Amino acid sequence: AETMRFTPATILFSAAAIPQGSSAFVTTMSSTAGGNDAALKATVEAKDSLFVDATATSGTHESVSEYYGQTLSTSDDLKTNACCTGSSMPRHIKSAISKIHPTVIAKYYGCGLCVPDLLDGTTVLDLGCGAGRDVYIASQLVGPNGKVIGVDMTPEQLDVAKETQPYHADKFGFANTEFHLGKIEELDQIESLEDNSVDVIVSNCVINLCPDKEAVLKSCYRLLKPGGELYFSDVYSNRRVPESLRKDKVLWGECLSGALYWNDFQNLAKRCGFADPRLVEDAPITIENDDVQATIDKAGQGNLDFYSATYRLFKLDDLEPHCEDYGQAVIYKGTIPRHPSGWSLDDHHYIEAGKVFPVCGNTWNMLAQTRFSEHFDFIGNFDTHYGIFDGCGTSIPYQSATTGVSSKGGSAGGGGGCC
Repeated sequence: AETMRFTPATILFSAAAIPQGSSAFVTTMSSTAGGNDAALKATVEAKDSLFVDATATSGTHESVSEYYGQTLSTSDDLKTNACCTGSSMPRHIKSAISKIHPTVIAKYYGCGLCVPDLLDGTTVLDLGCGAGRDVYIASQLVGPNGKVIGVDMTPEQLDVAKETQPYHADKFGFANTEFHLGKIEELDQIESLEDNSVDVIVSNCVINLCPDKEAVLKSCYRLLKPGGELYFSDVYSNRRVPESLRKDKVLWGECLSGALYWNDFQNLAKRCGFADPRLVEDAPITIENDDVQATIDKAGQGNLDFYSATYRLFKLDDLEPHCEDYGQAVIYKGTIPRHPSGWSLDDHHYIEAGKVFPVCGNTWNMLAQTRFSEHFDFIGNFDTHYGIFDGCGTSIPYQSATTGVSSKGGSAGGGGGCC
């Protein structure tokens, strides 16, 4: 594909053209270098407004906390399926959930399954852990030599998580969990969370509830060890959610108003250091409440679609912006527990055991420089570059956007696929 190149003076951002509270980038063209200072200021303001919700006030956190701590009693009170897991659960996860206290299960409001493979002995951080369901799943998977840390800003939810710690320690045969009250935009205020100390960060339908999503992703990058990953499910939209809907408390609490436009998320992740976000699976979100749908329709947004999607973002210095071909390949040994025949890195990379599987440089590094390395043989190096992989696209990545059904890793890719 042809690449357009611009000098720094070519693209200027016009602050005056950005509506108040808008999260959109607006560009104007200039053939001169004049006004660079003003343009730089406008650029910063535009970038800031993209990932920090201008409509959010100091009351946003309070209203979200009230919604999940007081308005909702159980997951049955939700008005959409945005906060409900759509994909089927593997047997080992079902077994883990069967050991979790019923009250914790009843107060689960997640939108996906945030349990990556190979957690034994790792340190896991759960952002927006709520009553602790995913913490207690991960607790069993990391085992007695691992640790799971939960952070949530809702006291009522966190009280349930803490009160059931003795119950779960008795059930599991070990105690390896800790919980902290706090906002996930302010992880630096939790003293026990040190830089480069976490192997895996998980989050389940929570980041969309945060006004400052950039602060969350930057903190994640800071806390992860090199080669660690942020593995999370959240809600995304096919276009930017307008200000009128972002002000609606119910839509915000239902994980819709705070949803990031999928391409804004891709840019945000890269801006925070995660150079190559990988989509694991996605599913369309249905609105099961007439009042909620009427609110969206009244705003003239009947074509505004939402998706639940799980991503994995690796902290690796060597990742490139696109999928570049160096003639490399890997062979999966079939040794990742519960995946003897093949294993999915993401929705475009299902790797069969024993088969030579061509990969781009980024995929190579995601396997070679992470906890997955011992499970693969690696062929080739970075000596020769053969160009970009065909199909490294920029269209909406969610397969469910065209099929209307849930996707699972490795089955078929969406429009934003690569290699």
